[in-house]
Amino acid sequence: MRIGELARRTGVSRRSLRYYEQHGLLHARRGGNDWRDYDEPAVDRVRAIAELLASGLTLDGVKDLVPCLEDHDPERCEDTELPARTYRARLAEVDDRLAALQDTRERLTRKLTAL
Repeated sequence: MRIGELARRTGVSRRSLRYYEQHGLLHARRGGNDWRDYDEPAVDRVRAIAELLASGLTLDGVKDLVPCLEDHDPERCEDTELPARTYRARLAEVDDRLAALQDTRERLTRKLTAL
């Protein structure tokens, strides 16, 4: 499938798809006209990449995880605990940010009450 169809089916922009490819997250065959041609599994791969990025993982974090997510094949993933460790670390970061935001909220509420 061409890049436009992959973008339509995944809801990910063409620009983002090119970015994923540039960083080794996505691969396309090139036809004689040099157009990108993606296979059907690219749809699930792009959706997984977009979900991981939306979850706040870095591009490098996604690169590390992609082999562990594809085809649910443990052979492809050298460290089968990597996804769980990565998600726990990201969750801890989110919890820290939530705690900081809660503290900020409480400070603002006290200042507003003092007015």
